[in-house]
Amino acid sequence: MMKVVYTVLAMLLILFIITFSLDNTVPVKVQYYGLFAVEWPVYLLLFVSCMLGIIFTGCLGMVERFRQSRIIARLNKNIRDLRRDIRLYEEAKGTVTTTAEKEEDPL
Repeated sequence: MMKVVYTVLAMLLILFIITFSLDNTVPVKVQYYGLFAVEWPVYLLLFVSCMLGIIFTGCLGMVERFRQSRIIARLNKNIRDLRRDIRLYEEAKGTVTTTAEKEEDPL
């Protein structure tokens, strides 16, 4: 059922893009301090701007995901080190508990 909904939404989006493009063919001159000047239709200018925004946002998202994965790896290492320290402390104290004893003890 969801596949049908996605297909209908995709078709509506494509229909919107086509009708928008056909209705906005007026050329617009884009220039930047005399360095360059181009003349594009309005729809093309909007679509290029949207695509550049999507690409830029995607790159920022990838950087953020990479940063978060490094943080997660560092925190997981800290957890492993702390668990090892607890185990060593319990062994030195002589109060080593097994996993079965931990499950039986409600506290």
